[in-house]
Amino acid sequence: MSDNLISLTDKILHDFIEKIRPPEEIRSQVDLGYSFDGKNIEIFERRPIWNEPSKFENYPFAKITYTKSSQIWKLYWKRASGKWESYSYFPSSTHLEELLSCIDEDAYACFKG
Repeated sequence: MSDNLISLTDKILHDFIEKIRPPEEIRSQVDLGYSFDGKNIEIFERRPIWNEPSKFENYPFAKITYTKSSQIWKLYWKRASGKWESYSYFPSSTHLEELLSCIDEDAYACFKG
């Protein structure tokens, strides 16, 4: 993945997370974030640890991977078992924004429960 594509992807992710984050007044209790390493994206819920409220833990609920050879993004959701499963309703796209829209819409309650 080129530096330009990495920068563009990071901007798209940042804008998406800003759009779906909870109201500012409750972000100390629950917030959303993402990690991106140039190939894999994880979108997570961020909550304080119950017995150490000054520390936070991330709970990933969506994963998107980029396959350079085919230039395709693949979307996964996390099952209750903790295993990632392909999002069979819209498993891949050449456009990251389409997969982010699937996460936001969550038509089959795979991401937001």
